Amino acid sequence: MTTSRIIENQTDMESLVALLRGRAQPYTVAIKDGKHRTNPQNRLQRLWVKEAAEQLQDQTAEEYRGYCKAHFGLPILINENPEFAAAYETDIRPLSYELKIRLMSAPFDFGVTRLMNTKQKTAYLDAVWHHFTNLGVKLTDPKGRQ
Repeated sequence: MTTSRIIENQTDMESLVALLRGRAQPYTVAIKDGKHRTNPQNRLQRLWVKEAAEQLQDQTAEEYRGYCKAHFGLPILINENPEFAAAYETDIRPLSYELKIRLMSAPFDFGVTRLMNTKQKTAYLDAVWHHFTNLGVKLTDPKGRQ
């Protein structure tokens, strides 16, 4: 069984310690800095690729999702996650560009953004924002600015 917890305060920490004390040994503990990406970030990503597809009308939202994962998400993970970078070099880099894009999209849906923490996902969303707005796409501003 895998258990994951985000520790943001003392109560969260105490809950984790209680969980660990109550588990039978042996077990493995892994700690990662940062907080996992958020549901609002996920919804915003989906909204933006939908808006891009509706306005540009040259690809589906899913195709744009795959494009963004390949062009903006992969570089973030490759630069910040040595384990991911090593696996990418071996398994994904040798593939053709077209196959990489297909693998990023459903039905394959290669994990990229789901591996990100909130800081990484923010950098990813910033890159997506700049890409599409530079193409003239009007994206929903999450802060309500125009």
